[in-house]
Amino acid sequence: MFYSQWFPSPVGDLVAVADDTHLLVLGFGDHKSAKPAALIQGLGTPVSPDGNALTEQIGRELDDYFHGKSAVFATPLKPQGSQFELAVWNELLKVPLAETCSYGDIARNVGGLEAVRAVGKANGANPIAIVIPCHRCIGADGSLTGYGGGLWRKKWLLRHEGEMKPVGLFAL
Repeated sequence: MFYSQWFPSPVGDLVAVADDTHLLVLGFGDHKSAKPAALIQGLGTPVSPDGNALTEQIGRELDDYFHGKSAVFATPLKPQGSQFELAVWNELLKVPLAETCSYGDIARNVGGLEAVRAVGKANGANPIAIVIPCHRCIGADGSLTGYGGGLWRKKWLLRHEGEMKPVGLFAL
């Protein structure tokens, strides 16, 4: 059984889908891939719209994130993807709050610069928005390039995280 739950946010409604042990999906409600039925199409697994302990947990963590209290996400993740996509998403998890990386940076760490376009494609396939921070990946020239949720969301998330990062004596 899968469980889904919707959450309002400053960047639009988000939908979380989890099983009994892991968050599988966190997507934007206005994005076609974020609909629970589409996300699990072909798996033949029923989806409860009532949520569960994991969707409640990610809801609390998102609330803290959007209120600037914390950028720590402890909900266990289990994104579904190819071995290459999983490697890209693991690299994205290493990008610190309020910092960015380029697609080339990720490519160098997962297979070489020839993989830059594949990294972009893997970013676009990221099923767990915000928590796996593909919004922190930008063009080599510093430009905001591509984001499945829309560039306006990418810009909002990066600005929000910039405001959350401690500075001066309070920086880690």
